[in-house]
Amino acid sequence: MLSMKSLLPLAAATLALSACGSKTETADTNATVATDTTVANDATATAADAPGQAFANMAAASDAFEIATSQAALTASSSSAVKKYAQMMIDAHTASTAKLKATASGLSPALVPDPALNAEQQQKLDALKAKTGADFDRTFIAEQTAGHQQTLDTLKGYAATGDVPALKTFATGLVPIVTAHLNMAKGLKA
Repeated sequence: MLSMKSLLPLAAATLALSACGSKTETADTNATVATDTTVANDATATAADAPGQAFANMAAASDAFEIATSQAALTASSSSAVKKYAQMMIDAHTASTAKLKATASGLSPALVPDPALNAEQQQKLDALKAKTGADFDRTFIAEQTAGHQQTLDTLKGYAATGDVPALKTFATGLVPIVTAHLNMAKGLKA
């Protein structure tokens, strides 16, 4: 296997050829580049392959989920404490989304976070919307607790090992905020 040091000139040559529109590559070059997952930024990379894109999408979807479930809580909850928490989550996650978009748009190349909920988030939101009263409140509190714990774990992981410095800073800055949200969710009573 080639070392990273010897692979870089090969990757640079491949990039130069692909940027010029040349199709003259050897099967050996393709195999070497394809087997080395550390070479991710070639000229044919899609936006989804851009460094930090997966993290940006996860953060955007997490914000969208928190906002959507909290909007549901404003109408379906029977608890004034849950409604107060829900409004705080709407405000905080709207601000987080704005900060994420600003950070992502300042990158080179710029990223566009995709806030689409994943299938699990959509299923949880749909199930939550079908509930009312105390049953809604119990489910909302459980989802907020689990969601904030998952987000906290993801933020800590990206802050430690992320591949885009500006997004690492973004993640690091959110850790204390999400920790506070998690602790508040744990303190809610149905």
